[in-house]
Order: sequence, then C-alpha cells, then structure tokens
Amino acid sequence: MENNPKMAITPKGLKFLLIGFVVMVSGYILMAGGGSKDPEVFNYAMFDFRRMVAAPIVIILGIVIEIVAIMGIFKGKEEK
Repeated sequence: MENNPKMAITPKGLKFLLIGFVVMVSGYILMAGGGSKDPEVFNYAMFDFRRMVAAPIVIILGIVIEIVAIMGIFKGKEEK
C-alpha cells in the first residue's frame, strides 16, 4: 500500500457535512413539541404545518446535503 497524505474528504466536503448535520438537527427541533399535559384532552397542535410539512422537508434537505457532501467531488486547491 502506498502512503497517501490526501484525506478521503476535502475541507469543503467536511463543511457540507457539518451544514447538513445542523440542518437535520434544526428539522428535528421544528418537529418537537405539541404534547398535551392532560392525556384526556386531544391536542390538535401536533398536526400543524410546522410539524407535518416543514420539519420533514428540512430533515430531507439535510439528508440530501449529507449525500452531496459524501458523494460529491469537490475540486480543492491544487498543489504546486
């Protein structure tokens, strides 16, 4: 085997990984809440737009960013 000093992931790809992670966590934060203190009372707040539509879209966007970060080929600065 040859010793290759190049990393498998570029610094730009690592930035995309971190951005995708932050986007996914923000989607899970959007999905949180909506519970009721009294189990006998049904709370319709858990079926609002933020939890049912916006949060899953944000999470899927984060997953897409992660896939691009892992599978994408980023051109780094060429060594002289």
